[in-house]
Order: sequence, then C-alpha cells, then structure tokens
Amino acid sequence: MTTKVLIKKNTYFDSVSLMSISTRANQIEGVQQAMVGMGTEMNKEVIRNVGLGTPELDEAQIGDLMIVVKAETEELCKEAFERIEDLFNKKDTAKEKTEMKYATIDSAVKGIPEANLAVISVNGTFAAREARKALENNLHVMLFSDNVSVEDEIALKQLAHDKGLLMMGPDCGTAIIGNVGLCFANKVRKGEIGIVAASGTGSQEISVRIHEFGGGITQLIGTGGRDLSEEVGGIMMLDGMRALAEDEETKVIVLVSKPPAKSVEEKILAEIKNCTKPVVVYFIGGDEEAVAQAGGHFAKRSKEAALKAVLLAGADESKINKRALNLPLIDEVRAKLTPEQKYIRGLFCGGTLCDEAMYAAMEKFDNVYSNIHQDPNFKLKNNNSSQAHTFIDFGDDDFTNGKPHPMIDPSSRIERFLQEAKDPSVGVIVMDFILGYGSHKDPVGVMLPAIKEAKQLAAKEGRHLEILGYVLGTDMDEPNIEEQVEKLLSVGVTHASSSTNAGLLAREFVVKGV
Repeated sequence: MTTKVLIKKNTYFDSVSLMSISTRANQIEGVQQAMVGMGTEMNKEVIRNVGLGTPELDEAQIGDLMIVVKAETEELCKEAFERIEDLFNKKDTAKEKTEMKYATIDSAVKGIPEANLAVISVNGTFAAREARKALENNLHVMLFSDNVSVEDEIALKQLAHDKGLLMMGPDCGTAIIGNVGLCFANKVRKGEIGIVAASGTGSQEISVRIHEFGGGITQLIGTGGRDLSEEVGGIMMLDGMRALAEDEETKVIVLVSKPPAKSVEEKILAEIKNCTKPVVVYFIGGDEEAVAQAGGHFAKRSKEAALKAVLLAGADESKINKRALNLPLIDEVRAKLTPEQKYIRGLFCGGTLCDEAMYAAMEKFDNVYSNIHQDPNFKLKNNNSSQAHTFIDFGDDDFTNGKPHPMIDPSSRIERFLQEAKDPSVGVIVMDFILGYGSHKDPVGVMLPAIKEAKQLAAKEGRHLEILGYVLGTDMDEPNIEEQVEKLLSVGVTHASSSTNAGLLAREFVVKGV
C-alpha cells in the first residue's frame, strides 16, 4: 500500500467545495482513502488519526491545500492526483461560465454593487473577519463556517442588529431568501409562511411539510445553532421574528429550535406576545403551557408545526392529506420481530430529525442514548458503540471534523449501518435521506448495496430486520423524491412519509406486550 501527499502552497478553497471534491476523490477507482482539505491543525489531526500523517503535512500552512491519497501502488496514486486535479479544473471551468471571481469582499461589493447578501464559507480562523467586512459593507450575512468563537458571534450579531442586517450563523447550514435556497435547502413553493430556525434540517423538514400540505414559504432565516444559548441571547431569532413581522407577504411565523436557555425563552415569549401575527413554536421538548400563555401556537412535532402553520395561513383542512400512521403495518412488523429484537438504532444525517425520533422514543422508553443527548447520563460514552435504543447524529462535530457532512458523503453512516445490522438485539434501523441543493445526488442509491447486504445477512440468521427510511424532499427537488422512495421500496425498506412518522413508527415497531 502506498500513501502520497501533495501540498499546494497558498491555494485556498472553501469548505463546501472541498467536501464535495473529497467525496468524489474517494470514489476514484483504486483509491483506498483520499483526504482533501486546507492545512489547518484540525485537518492535520484528522489525517494523523486515520494513519496518513507525514512530515510534509506537518509543514503545511493554514492557507495551503493538502491532498493525501492512499492506494495499492504509486502509479494508482499518481493517477488519482490527476483525477483530483481534473475535479478542481472542472469546477473552475463551470464557475467561469456563470460568474465572476472576486478575491475579497471589498472587490465583490465594487463588482456587484446591487448585491445585498454574502454567503461566507471560509476556515473558522478567518470567518469572523470576513463576516465583519460584509456587514460593514451593508450586506446581510449567511455564515456557513463553524469554529467561530462565541465572543465573535455576539459581536457580529450585535453589529448586524445595530445596522438592521441579518447575521445568519455561524454554523448556519440552511436559508431560503427571496425564494432562493442557500447552502443546504429544498425547493419549495413561495407562499405566506416565514420560518426562523436554529436548526438546519429542522427548518428543511418544516418547509417540506408546509409545501406538501399546499402552503409555501416567504423567507427561511437561519440563526446558527448557538443563537438561543444563554451567552448569545437569541439575537438573530428575535431580529428574524421582527423582520418577518414587518414583512407584508408573511402571514404566519414558525420558530424552530431545540429548547432555548430559560432567559432566552422568556425574551422570545415576550416577543410573541407583542407580535401581531400568529406564531407557531416548535421547540423540541419545549413547554406547551408557556407558549400558550404567550399567545403562541405550540407544536410538539414537526408535522404538527407545519400543519398548524398552513391552517393559520388559511388552508382548507378537509383537503389536506395528514398521512396518519399505518396501524396495520405496526402490528405486522411487531409480529415479525423476535422477543430479543427490542432496540431501535437511529442513524441520521440531520440533527433535528435525529432529535425528533429520539424524543419520540423517550416518551415510551427510559434507556435511550445518543451522541447529542442533552442529559449527560444518556450521552454515549463511546460514539462507536451503541447501547439499548441509540440515536446517532452523523452531522455532529464528532463525526465531521475534517470530513464532509454525511448529507454529502454517507460513508461513515454506511459503515455503522452494517455494524448495527449484525446485532441480533436490533429490531429496527431508522434512517433519513435528505434531498435538495448541496446534498448527495443519490442519497438512497448509494445506500442500496449495504441495505441488500444487511437484509441477506439477517435472512441467513433467520431473523427479520426492519429498515425504516424517510426521504426529506419535495416534488420540485432533484433527484426526484418519487424515484428515491421507489428505490427504498424495491429493496424491502419501509417508507415513512415524514420525520414525525419515522420517529413514531420506529418506536411503535419495538414496543413489546401491546
């Protein structure tokens, strides 16, 4: 086995581009492993941890591009470098046909004076600096980058607040502004419902369900995951609510998040009291009574939040297919599982989708564990080893440090899926498949070989393995949602029609003695 390293001095690419290229590099024939990234200490540490570290990499600077390839022979490594170079060249050629290139925020502002928003995806070391430049140039900001300090986040959001601008992020993965999806987003129709969300996939799920129920979106404003923390104080969510309250096209507002810090929740509830528009609140595990007292509309689950929003916007409830749970299916699956098959294993790309399924399980079981559990007593001690009912968010930092997000590269989840499928105590494995801009081009298709292998293994051992899949997407997304669902069904996977139904079905499949 041969490992070769190529360092390109002073060659910067943003993290979104590198995630995509790294994924495709690992698909090159003959390559056992490939890693493409900037020369940050974090990326170098990841490379060392997988046994590919070299003195050359140690010398790489933060502005240098690192390409590492492991293959059977030196010749295969050389061929892989050529193919990776082609990937970069093709990307550059495609860009040149559609857009101008600017080296700095200042030059971009001069070159595109009508622009009013900047999407920033640079290394976290430089992200706050670039975001500040954009705000100082009176641009709204969507900051995709993570590894930005809380102090910088507060300063940026306060500056944006003072200037009347949106400061979405850091670590903001989803937004829809002016009917244009930014970073990870789904294609949904334009309508009368605005969303402010501290959750990327949670906001995607709400927007998709609203679309399915016949409604549409005015704006989807992301805040970044820390916005509702005690330190940040909900600056962006409050500003986002006020912006939508003043927007003539927005008739209903939906808030999406995990439970905020208590002091932040009080601010949000006070804002709801003063809001002249109906506000639907979907805070996972949130307080229904507090929301009701503030005059808001509480939603326990994502589907309920979307349904309430479209009804408040004037939809005819009698014409909406609510996609109730298939009760005969629950009985059918329970009958197939042995008494030993009593556990759920949730393997998710979306953090909020993982949370929703986990909270559904927690309503029935007291042995639910996760890498993102808020209770330290139920947080996995080892993320690589499941216990009882386990729900994994593969998009969490523990899994994505130096690696592409699982919505782009599902290889980590595939490996874990095959591991879980061998466990005779597992009754159901539940997974999400996320469509839309920025995601893998065929998230179901890339998983099919592993699903077939798992099904065959279980059959040989004389047990039924229930695999439950949910495809997050719309009829306007690419790839086509119907084709993705059909692929799942073709290999014996049970399809859930929503994130809510996925969590409830998984739970009910393994409830014993009912």
